[in-house]
Formats: sequence, C-alpha cells, structure tokens
Amino acid sequence: MTATPHFDRVALIGIGLINSSIARLIKRDGLAASMICCARRQETLDEARALELCDDYTTDPAEAVRGADLVVLGVPVGAIKSVAEAMQGELQAGAIVTDVGSVKATVINDLRPVLPAGVHFVPGHPVAGTEHSGPSAGFAELFDGRWCILTPEEATDEVAVEKVRAFWAHAGMRVDLMDAKHHDQVLAITSHLPHLIAYNIVGTAHDLETVTEREVIKYSAGGFRDFTRIAASDPVMWRDVFLNNREAVLEMLGRFSEDLASLQRAIRWSDGDALEELFTRTREIRRSLIEAKQA
Repeated sequence: MTATPHFDRVALIGIGLINSSIARLIKRDGLAASMICCARRQETLDEARALELCDDYTTDPAEAVRGADLVVLGVPVGAIKSVAEAMQGELQAGAIVTDVGSVKATVINDLRPVLPAGVHFVPGHPVAGTEHSGPSAGFAELFDGRWCILTPEEATDEVAVEKVRAFWAHAGMRVDLMDAKHHDQVLAITSHLPHLIAYNIVGTAHDLETVTEREVIKYSAGGFRDFTRIAASDPVMWRDVFLNNREAVLEMLGRFSEDLASLQRAIRWSDGDALEELFTRTREIRRSLIEAKQA
C-alpha cells in the first residue's frame, strides 16, 4: 500500500474550486506541515482567509512559493506562464510543480523554458468539478472516485511523478498516465466540446426573439437545465481552455458538425430508422458511464 503523501509546505496558486478542495483535503488529512494560498484579487484572498483554508495568504506568487516543496497551479491555463515567470526566482531546488488545468500540451510548452533546473514539473488534470467556483465552492470529497490524468514528459523525475500520483490516489482518485497531446484530444470530445455546445445552446435560447427569457426559464425541461448548469461554469477558465486547445477542439467540432448535418437530414426526410439507431447507440454510452460509476 502506498504511504500517505506528506509535504513540508504546499503553495496553492489560485484558490478556486479545485485548489480550495485541495486545501480542505490537505487540512483534513494532515498532508502538509503548512500551507499558503495565493490569489490575484484581495477579495478572493480575504474569502479564503475567512474560511481558514490555509496558514498563510498572499497576492504575490514569488512569496507564495518560497520554501514550498509542492506548488499547485490552479489558475486559468492562459495565466499559467505569467504566474510561473513571477515565481520562478523563488522556487527551491527539488520542488515539485504541478497544475490542475484541462489542457496539457500548451501548459507544458509554456512552462518548460520558464521553470529553473532542478524543479520538477508534473502536469496533472483531476477530472472533477462542478459549475461553481471560488474558495467557498470547494469540498474535500470532490475527487472521490474520479480520474486524474498525469502527463509527465519522459525526462521528468520519477520520484516526483510518484509523489504527485500518491497524492491524488490518497484523494480518492484513480490515476492514469497519458501523453499530453492525446490527453488534449480525449478531453476535447469528453469535456471541451460538451461545454462549447452548452454555451451555444443557452446563448441561442437567450437570443430568441419569439420566446421570452421568462418562458425559457419557466418551461425548461431536464435537458436544457443540464445545459444551463454546464454553461454556468467559470467563463475565464473556459475561454482559456478553448484558446489553448484550439486544434483538438476544432477537429472535434468539425466531426460534430458533420454528424449534426446527418441528423438534420434524417429528421428532414423522416428517416426514423436512422434516428432510432443513433439513439440506441448513445443510450449504451450512458449505461456504460453508470456502470463505471462516472455518472
């Protein structure tokens, strides 16, 4: 059995849903001797302090990582490079830097030339979340039974990878190692495209002139409610996801558009067999999700 991971000092850069959940987990299980969190906005930091999430608080990334042996980047992927540049001079040799972003290839490309020699970068993506954000949104059980994908490069220190893997395993996650580019393709279809569709459908409903916003809200069926939940996710985070995984998202969007055109033709020509065949296949996906306890 893997020993419980423990760190001397953990620096949480960004204190939104994921990092505030990490803070609660570390505090609950005593996984660090001390913790510091860093937020760009003083109001966010004050909220984290009121919740007593960490031991220390700062708006300066360089101050946050000073003396830390684990640094968790929980900021939008578009901001990771500038944050890394701000903290690089204070990272100690042997420190492990990881992230929780939904895009991996661009993050690796951004950080590889920035992080000092002797600092180990283990890119990570805990595939867990809700539509809520901010320090108050987190909870230690967020990661239970979910998957975490790590995408280290071949030269990444194996001990560092194992420490990050052990941390997520302790959090209750099942951990996979994957190539960064492949991760981005997989997440483009399982996460990024569904969010894009949700944003678009809710936006279309909002723009309809023949149906009032009040009617949309009053008569929303379960399917539309699910779309609104997804579309309520952090707009800055998702803006950066699409801009930083554009190739994979555009590829999946193209395939989706082709399939949507086929569906449109089936409806136009009253091809009930084609519709039923598609709906039968997609129903099996839902059943598989339930069996895998990912529903």
